[in-house]
Amino acid sequence: MALIMVVDDSEFMRVRLKNLLTEEGHQVIEASDGHQAVEMYKQYKPDLALMDITMPVMDGIAALKAIQAYDAASKVVMCSALGQQSMVMEAIKSGAKDFIIKPYQTDKIIATVRKMVG
Repeated sequence: MALIMVVDDSEFMRVRLKNLLTEEGHQVIEASDGHQAVEMYKQYKPDLALMDITMPVMDGIAALKAIQAYDAASKVVMCSALGQQSMVMEAIKSGAKDFIIKPYQTDKIIATVRKMVG
């Protein structure tokens, strides 16, 4: 169906999302930090990116801005923990299409992905 990039410094979270999305019929690529996400976005041009905000090397906001500068039509959904509302607002202002609050709820992830890529 769609090529989705999962970006999170937690391998556990990447695997969890990858398994869920694969079961839904999507192809998944993974990045463990924002810098890697930007490079992989340029290489693979995924249909959607699910990106954590808090990561080492380059955080999700900086990666979002770099991806938006490269491709203004990119679809990036930010993932954040409760209590990061100010960062979520900055992400939306920077071009994020939506956000998902951690801990993830399976139905919310599936609904958001379907809304973004059909």
